[in-house]
Amino acid sequence: MGINILWRLILLSAIWGASFLFMRVSVPEFGPVPLILIRVSGAALFLLPTLRNASTRSAIKENAGRLLVLSLLNSVIPFCLLAFATLRIEAGFASLLNATTPLFAALVGAALLAQPVTRNQFIGILLGMIGVAIISFDRMSFKQGGSGWAIVAALCAAMSYGLAGHYTRQRLKNIASPTLAVGSMVAATFVLIIPGILLWPTTPISNTGWSCGVTLAIICTAAAYLLYFHIIEHAGALIGATVTFLIPLFAVVWGIVFLDEQVNGPMVSGMLVTLLGTSLAINFFPRRRIG
Repeated sequence: MGINILWRLILLSAIWGASFLFMRVSVPEFGPVPLILIRVSGAALFLLPTLRNASTRSAIKENAGRLLVLSLLNSVIPFCLLAFATLRIEAGFASLLNATTPLFAALVGAALLAQPVTRNQFIGILLGMIGVAIISFDRMSFKQGGSGWAIVAALCAAMSYGLAGHYTRQRLKNIASPTLAVGSMVAATFVLIIPGILLWPTTPISNTGWSCGVTLAIICTAAAYLLYFHIIEHAGALIGATVTFLIPLFAVVWGIVFLDEQVNGPMVSGMLVTLLGTSLAINFFPRRRIG
């Protein structure tokens, strides 16, 4: 991996780690759905210049239905669920739960697509579940004011991302990545525009709230997607997958520095176990298949 790719990977991890910080700050003012409307519509506007390319417009028109499904699985559902989760749990904690995405991708692949599971992947899935249990065991309360539903929402968001990855490979594998980005963001905007307006807060949004929302859209979504696709194109999917390990580290640091969030022993140990499980689940250390 070249030094330029390494720095881009670190930058992307820092940006996506910061997205949890921006959600944590702005979602109490906007509410989950209106904030995500800002996120996807702002990203769509930023990416609109790519539509000047006739082949991009043609690809979006031909795959409109599939891009709509992708927008639901990869943007609308997980973004809204994570925004809801950050109402109750810390930015760093939410990012750790989101790091289970490769675990869910492996489970979906095995359960629905009959994809073979290596021994390491099987062990990784078990370790990932143990890591989540360590992180969450003392916070899984569904009483009023508890974090139980927020934790479930974050894990469901990770599952949605896992489904989105498989759907993209199965149904949209021949579509250029920038086309996927702009097409899915435009589709997500159409999906959320009515509920976002209906749920728009009645109280004015502060300058801080707007700044976080716009930054979430332009930097953490549109620019981050383009950066991610560049890494995938020039270094491959396996190198791109390492962002999974770095995002929680940055999110935890940003939460400590800017929001005075606390890190305890179970959170650190759970993070290490979860990330180890994730490394095995994405087959960083491939071994023979089971059965």
